[in-house]
Order: sequence, then structure tokens, then C-alpha cells
Amino acid sequence: MEAVPARARAYVTCAALGAVCCLSPLPGPRTTWWAVALLAALYASCEHVARRRFDGTFYPVLLAGAFLLPPSAAALVALPGALLSHVEQRPRTLRRIWRAAELALAVWSAGQVHQALGGRDSVAGCDFPYALLPCAAAVLAFCGVLALLDGGILALAERVPARQAWRGLLSRSLAPIGVHGLAGLMMAVLWRSPFGPVAALLVLLPMCVSWWAFAQYHRERAAHQATIRALVQAVDIKDGYTRGHSERVGQASVMIARELGLDDERVEVLRFAGILHDVGKLGVPTRLLRKDGPLTPEERRIIQLHPEYGHEMVRGISFLGEARAAILHHHERIDGSGYPYGLAGSQIPQSARVVAVADAFDAMTSTRSYSRARPVAAAVRELRRCAGRQFDTEAVDALDRALARQGWHPAVTADDPAAGPSAVRRPHGAAQSVGRGTP
Repeated sequence: MEAVPARARAYVTCAALGAVCCLSPLPGPRTTWWAVALLAALYASCEHVARRRFDGTFYPVLLAGAFLLPPSAAALVALPGALLSHVEQRPRTLRRIWRAAELALAVWSAGQVHQALGGRDSVAGCDFPYALLPCAAAVLAFCGVLALLDGGILALAERVPARQAWRGLLSRSLAPIGVHGLAGLMMAVLWRSPFGPVAALLVLLPMCVSWWAFAQYHRERAAHQATIRALVQAVDIKDGYTRGHSERVGQASVMIARELGLDDERVEVLRFAGILHDVGKLGVPTRLLRKDGPLTPEERRIIQLHPEYGHEMVRGISFLGEARAAILHHHERIDGSGYPYGLAGSQIPQSARVVAVADAFDAMTSTRSYSRARPVAAAVRELRRCAGRQFDTEAVDALDRALARQGWHPAVTADDPAAGPSAVRRPHGAAQSVGRGTP
């Protein structure tokens, strides 16, 4: 995001001005500035480690500040760590300012809610379980402000549609930040206890251990995703006529899934299903995938084994879930005339029905050496014509609605765009519009 749109810069500027307003007036002389400095240094250290080693962020110290300090002082705790944090993408300064502003606003809001509900008194008096209610409300305010601000920057800087920009941001953050909030509350209670700040710091040790375990899980998931990327690149190299097709089918599958109202976890699984739907081509002889003339019945049967090959290849990747069923069944047809098992109607898994529509749509709207791209409207009309026989009607309708809002930009995927009539393969209608070599 090196070229940040002007409206996004204006949004960051407004957030920064809002953060400045939260800091003024500055805390009075009764504020324990040594506590502010200690928490700020502690947060900066934790954030430095989190960003460089775990690619995450660390909220317990910020929330402990919201529970211990006046709201304006608590907002100060976030500034050094955010402004000095490690940032890889450019523009780095703007990203640091944005991070500092949103954290200051979120901590200030949490502090205001916690103070309004009498949370500081319950912390000072170790008044359990009553201290949990102000804590929960403060965590909710913290999550809400972060979700509100993050959704806005997604809509303005990344041009994510407004309907999708805020989807799931709050619900996904509640559980992990809630755990951080409990750790922050324990820090605050111990801080106010006779054991003092040193005991409060001990709370961070189990948090760091659990954080490390969570980071290991994400590293494992990243390794799986790297494996997926390598498989897709291998398919693209082997079957150059459909280069980039897998990624676009993944994108179209996501559009359909979101329009159908599927939850975020299933949307992610369908993205993987779309990306990997043709991975079985790695088991098909290259000469068949690149053959210039029509396929013989025997060659066609060999190519039609690629869904089963693909299913076997990804069988051991546990987090793919129902994506494996989509890879196996994305060439089934609603009328039962598809392959490999001739399933019909609702017997076909929903994930496979979604990927089948996305696959055919991209094949029709992409220019390749053997066929020119159809306009999006023409491709949708063809999908509607075949809906109920080849394609799932609900998936086709969902794609049509998503395209009406977001549009589509097909790309040339052939190795040799200049290929002439000699490169023309067997004819492709909607029933065979899934791409080169996949009848």
C-alpha cells in the first residue's frame, strides 16, 4: 500500500487528531508518572518482540494501563511502542502514526468505560467477582473501537466494499482480546496489592508461554499455505494455458461464499478449495494438458481422473476440511451427468457447487490461446442458461449479485497470447468451460 489514497490519509489524520484530543488535558500532578513510564516501556518491549518474533501484538499491558490509570494517561502508554514498532510495508511513518492513533483511542475508550463503571475502585479493593463486569465492558469497548477503525481503513485504503469491511472484525477479536483483558486485570489487581508491580509483571510469563504456543500454530498454518502456493505454482508451470486461473477461481469462490452468507471460516476454506481445485493436474501427463488437437476418449478419461488425484494429494492437510470434497467433486453436475461419481443435486457438496460455478465463470471470462474471453454479462447469461442442469442455481445467483457490486477483471493466462488458429482446441461451451484439458 505504498500509494495511499488521499481519503485514507485524511482518515488517518482524523484518527491522529482524535488521539491528541484524548491526551488533552494531560493527566494532573497526582498521576503516578513512574507507572506510566514503566507500563509504556514494558509495552514497547513486548510489542517489539511480538512484531519481530510472532508477527502479532500484545494487549495485556495496554489494558492493565486502562484499569490502573486515568484514561488520558492510559492512552500515553500505547504511544512509544506503536511509534517505534517494527513495520515492513511502506509508508512506514504513516502506518506507525495510524497504529499509535488507533491504540490510543481504543485504550482511552476502555479507560473511560472502566472508570465510569467504578472499575478502578473494584481493582484497588480486589473486589471479585464485581471487578469482572467493568473489565468486560472495557474490553468490549477496546475491541469495538479497534474494529470500527480497522474497518474504516480497509474500506478507504484497501477499497474493500463497505458491506465486507467490518464483517467479522469484532467477533474475531473478542475471544483473544478477552484473554488479554483477563491478564491485564490480574496485572492491575496485583499491582494494587501489597505485592506491588513486580508481582504484576509475573502475570506476563504464562501469557508469553501461551502466546508462543499460539504463534507456533500460526507458523504451522503458514507452512501449509506455503505448500499450497507451491502446488499451485507447479500446476501453473505444468499447464501454462490456465496460468493464474487457480487464484481467480479462489477469488470468485470467496465472492460467492460471502454472498451466500457463509461464516468466515468456511469462506477461507472455499478460497483454498478454489485455489487447489485443479491440483490433480500434476498427476496428468503434460502431453495431454498441452495437446493441440482434440482428445481421444481414452485421453479424456485420463484427464477426468484429475479430481481424484487432487483429492489424494491434499488428503493429509487437515485444516482444508470440506475443501477436499470440493476438489473431488467440482466437475459433478446438478443433473448427475458429471464426474467422477455422477452425483446429482444436493448429493454434491455445497463447496463443490460453489467452486464449479467459479471455475466455469473464470474459464469463460479469461483470454487463452485457444479461446477469447467472453464479456462478464455474457458469461453470467451462459451460467444462468445452464443453472439447474450443470450449475447450482443459488451459487449462480450469488455470483451475479456479487459481480453487480464488485465487478470482475479477467486476465490473459495463456503462455502465448499470439497463438493463432493452429492453437485452437476442441470447442468449449458452458458444459466444457472449465479450462484447457478439463472437459
